[in-house]
Amino acid sequence: MTAVETLAAGNSSARLRAAMTVGSEPGLVDALLERCAVEPDFFVRDMLTWALTRQPVELTVPKVLAELQSETTQARSQALHTLSKLGVPSTWAAITPELLRDPDDEVARTAWRAAVVLAPFEMHEWLAGVLVTQLGRGDRTVQLSLSRALVGLGELVGPALEPALASVDPRVRSHARATDLLLRDPDAAFAADVEAAKRVDALGPEKEAAAEAAKKAAETAC
Repeated sequence: MTAVETLAAGNSSARLRAAMTVGSEPGLVDALLERCAVEPDFFVRDMLTWALTRQPVELTVPKVLAELQSETTQARSQALHTLSKLGVPSTWAAITPELLRDPDDEVARTAWRAAVVLAPFEMHEWLAGVLVTQLGRGDRTVQLSLSRALVGLGELVGPALEPALASVDPRVRSHARATDLLLRDPDAAFAADVEAAKRVDALGPEKEAAAEAAKKAAETAC
């Protein structure tokens, strides 16, 4: 069995070894991309991406870009991940608003990460404006991915968050508040930030401050 054939082996360890082996072999972009679209194991997928980065970039980039149009969500997601690892600045233009708002959470999350890596500085403000439209989306994992992407754009995210902080949607407001807290303190625990944001949203800043003061007073008394 050839290394390419082993990429589809039943054993994930064998597939992982095969991906490592074919990384240095030329002319395998098509085979690697085909496997990326269906590979169920995260670690094998990551090794497939590594193998793609070892292929000639002039051959790899056009084919990876073509995968962004695939109807297969994993193909789109893995292509975006591969673009972020290839790091070719010109590929930034391929990360469209449609991909940043992709209905599939995994595709969208990967698009957010890739966009932050590849976007030129002069596009950061525009990118922040698109990303904030996704606040309130998904579960904690999705929300954390979006918040980290926004924080990765730096201080200019603050003004972009302002409309979301006043949103009529409580999920959007809470997520925006948690993102703002994470922006101010990147080491903060996101789960705690979300809960704090929900309390502030429910009580209002003054009542939340009073509640915290009362809690500290009670702890001191004990």
